[in-house]
Amino acid sequence: MDKGRFFSGLFIMAGLVVLGLMFPKSVDKFRSYDRTVNVKGLCEKEVMADKVIWPVVYKVMADDIQSIYDQTDRNNATIMSFLKSGGITASEITISVPQISDKYANEYGSNDRAFRYIATNVVTVCTDKVDVVLELMSKQSDLLKKGIVTGGNSWENPVEFKYEGLNGIKPEMIEEATKNAREAAEKFAKDSDSRLGKIKTANQGTFSIENRDSNTPYIKKVRVVTYVTYYLKN
Repeated sequence: MDKGRFFSGLFIMAGLVVLGLMFPKSVDKFRSYDRTVNVKGLCEKEVMADKVIWPVVYKVMADDIQSIYDQTDRNNATIMSFLKSGGITASEITISVPQISDKYANEYGSNDRAFRYIATNVVTVCTDKVDVVLELMSKQSDLLKKGIVTGGNSWENPVEFKYEGLNGIKPEMIEEATKNAREAAEKFAKDSDSRLGKIKTANQGTFSIENRDSNTPYIKKVRVVTYVTYYLKN
């Protein structure tokens, strides 16, 4: 018998025996990678709006165009003085061109109105001084005492409160959401007589900013949900 072939066959057989012994362990280890748990981690935070867009809307009526513009100029000056005395600067105020409607030019309108022309005027405040604007909004009766009736359609000229400081709170919110996800995964692992392994996949999720409620739109609720998949160990 060729000794070379004999030893080659012996080595092959030994290798097959070792492979056979290792195979079950490899299968068990491979199967362990199929055992995972998917969890969600939630983090919510209430914050104050840091920017406000406030349209101050009013109307003037007259029978001639010149009177419309004269009233508009006077009212705009009064509103500017009101805003500046409350802490708003000129750079934070924008005065729009008045929208004038002529009832005689309206084919479908009624000609029995008291005045021919109606002008809608908008003075817009855009600022990060949210507290100042809230204070001024509560004092609009001061304008009413001067003959300026403010107010408009909320769907056409809504007051907008915004929160633009999201980047400043993102890291801590993601950390909190991830922590909550891990706690949920650990609870699941404990209940299933397993141990929590490494992270398989993770998704930060999308941040959302909503009004806390309809009565206080200047208070925002920031929300983020993280999605994490963990391996489970025996």
